[in-house]
Amino acid sequence: MDIPYTSDAMKGMRAIVCGASKGIGRATAEMFASCGADVIGLSRTAPEIVGVESVKIDLENEDEIQLTISKILDAGPVHILVNNAGGPPGGPLLSNDSQAFDAPFRRHLFAAHSITRRVVPSMEEAGIGRIVNIISTSVREPIPNIGLSNTLRGAMASWAKSLNLELPTCITINNILPGFTDTGRLDSLADSIEEKTGKSKAEIHEGWMSQVPIQRLINPMETASAITFLCLPQSGGIRGVSLAVDGGRMRSI
Repeated sequence: MDIPYTSDAMKGMRAIVCGASKGIGRATAEMFASCGADVIGLSRTAPEIVGVESVKIDLENEDEIQLTISKILDAGPVHILVNNAGGPPGGPLLSNDSQAFDAPFRRHLFAAHSITRRVVPSMEEAGIGRIVNIISTSVREPIPNIGLSNTLRGAMASWAKSLNLELPTCITINNILPGFTDTGRLDSLADSIEEKTGKSKAEIHEGWMSQVPIQRLINPMETASAITFLCLPQSGGIRGVSLAVDGGRMRSI
């Protein structure tokens, strides 16, 4: 898929992309780099990505977050932050005990809050900041058999909407709501649902596609394109929105 932006669209901007090793996070890091941004990709594995400085981190570990972000800020200001992490297993909500909520909330909501509060002063000093949270369409319409994820994403959306009222005027915060996207996450989600419900993968996939008017999975680069748009210097008037990239799945207005 061609990059829809110029090679200098983000020149002079420094970006942190969480969950950059694969899927939407990796596609976003690659697109930012193609647009001229200085990109730091955070992930558990830190793979080699062209034009991206990959940093290994456990987003469930607050000490690692503090140390890593401090080092990044010591090297210069951060203008863009993309909060993103792998989702929890699928299955009915009541199939999870209370402890099952701990790790997903740590690597999503708690990590996003920790990183955001550390980079916001840098953004304010630079006079520009772009924060994008990769969440899910489930914040508007809960998706069956991913109850834990639905709960987590809803908390993230409320957190972001609250920050929208508090952040300095030069900083925007928005959410991207991916639909069924062609990533490894979707495959693992199907595995988890199959194990907990007994449905076959074919049935699960057919059920997903029956909800999507365009009748196909979303390409991660399509989602990355929307994220990139929200992070451009020219997008300063867009703040506090949740943009779906779901092929028309959501029925709500």
